[in-house]
Amino acid sequence: MSSQPAASAAPVVTVKLLLNGKFVESSTQEWQEVINPATQEVLASVPFATDAEINAAVAAAKQAYKTWKNTPIAARARIMLKLQALVREHMSRIAHTLSAEQGKTLADAEGDIFRGLEVVEHACSIGSLQLGEFAENVAGGVDTYSIRQPIGVCVGITPFNFPAMIPLWMFPMAIVCGNTFILKPSEQDPLTPMLLAELALEAGIPPGVLNIIHGGKRAVDALCSHPDIVAVSFVGSTGVGTHVYNLASQHGKRVQSMMGAKNHAVVMPDAHKEQSLNAVVGSTFGAAGQRCMATSVTVLVGAAQAWIPEIVAKAKTLKVNAGSEKGADLGPVISKSAKQRILGLVQDGLTEGAKLELDGRSVKVLGFEHGNFIGPTIFSGVTAKMKIYTQEIFGPVMVIVSVNSLDEAIEFVNNNPFGNGVGIFTQSGAAARKFQNEIDVGQVGINVPIPVPVPFFSFTGSRGSKLGDLGPYGKQVVQFYTQTKTITARWFDDSATSSGVNTTISLK
Repeated sequence: MSSQPAASAAPVVTVKLLLNGKFVESSTQEWQEVINPATQEVLASVPFATDAEINAAVAAAKQAYKTWKNTPIAARARIMLKLQALVREHMSRIAHTLSAEQGKTLADAEGDIFRGLEVVEHACSIGSLQLGEFAENVAGGVDTYSIRQPIGVCVGITPFNFPAMIPLWMFPMAIVCGNTFILKPSEQDPLTPMLLAELALEAGIPPGVLNIIHGGKRAVDALCSHPDIVAVSFVGSTGVGTHVYNLASQHGKRVQSMMGAKNHAVVMPDAHKEQSLNAVVGSTFGAAGQRCMATSVTVLVGAAQAWIPEIVAKAKTLKVNAGSEKGADLGPVISKSAKQRILGLVQDGLTEGAKLELDGRSVKVLGFEHGNFIGPTIFSGVTAKMKIYTQEIFGPVMVIVSVNSLDEAIEFVNNNPFGNGVGIFTQSGAAARKFQNEIDVGQVGINVPIPVPVPFFSFTGSRGSKLGDLGPYGKQVVQFYTQTKTITARWFDDSATSSGVNTTISLK
């Protein structure tokens, strides 16, 4: 943290705030460098917004809500149609920015954008998503109907690992439902969300409907406790997510908090070996393991335990390089501190007796010697009490657990406190059906390694991976960003005769 943008031979780009439709320079004295994790190059300096700037963002959103909530639903949908077209048009530019500040390969960066774009496309269907219900003649001449109305000023707090996808999960759905929105992106990679904001304004989002402030805990706490905020959506680590949920709930907000994970892939001995191992290795090491849906635990059942050498061989073929380089399979982790934490957990695994099948700690990338690189790392012989199992590593580390039966695998997974995602690899329909029925995890893949549903459905992590009962996209998020109003109506014509005073609660 510095008191002003860092000095260098060339002026450092300063990340702006978005307040009431304008990109403005912050007046703060607190700044943080945005670092390319492959080169350590300073890409920009991001401000930690002042209290006055945070309040200005809320005030702009509150004022804009007065008119935006009454904007015709078709007009809101057309803005989303324009936004999805602009995101597609600028896909390459966004991906290069994302890769530079987050470290992902260009292919993975485009995947990040595309999965968010799917939610924007779904937002274009708001005309059918926000429909109410109607029942005629529920009593004599009485009709009852419900409508879904926006709720007010909403907030989104997003993590570093998906700087395009998760903002696009949040503000388009909130806005298209008629709310106004304040985005607080990760201070580690804010350039991508700012590009998306530029496109949102170009698409026609009016001043004050979308605002962006930057900062750390102070900004988060200010938003979670602000009296004019009605809802908070969070995606990130368990510790911060629990804090956000508790603080915002205590201040009367609606809250959805998607948090940490320890996702398992259960590999049965009858699984299609080549397809299954490719899927497990890819989902473990893609994005350098920095996904909340990464397969960090491989559970080998029975005879599948003999496949460890083939898993290691496949992992060895993966190319570690800067995300900008062709042929890279995984890039660097986000920061030096993240790398040191991961290396510390790898050492814990060795200390606690796990077998290191593949060691990626000493990987070197020619031309990027200062990058935060860790190669694919694999442990076998892992038990439920080891730190590499109990803690979310959030790096390119696979831990392998061996069990004797499907029942033992299900029990093992269900004993883990997290419930984000799980997969089973098998060619047995009976085994798959038993697994999906008995497993206590919100999102289940059958021969699918990362079971993140398409936006027609809702993201449904559970247990220790989620606080709040509604997910961040799909039909559930329309419920989150709207309130139901029920109207019971009766009309009389001039010739109607009175039935007298009714002191009961019934309608006749």
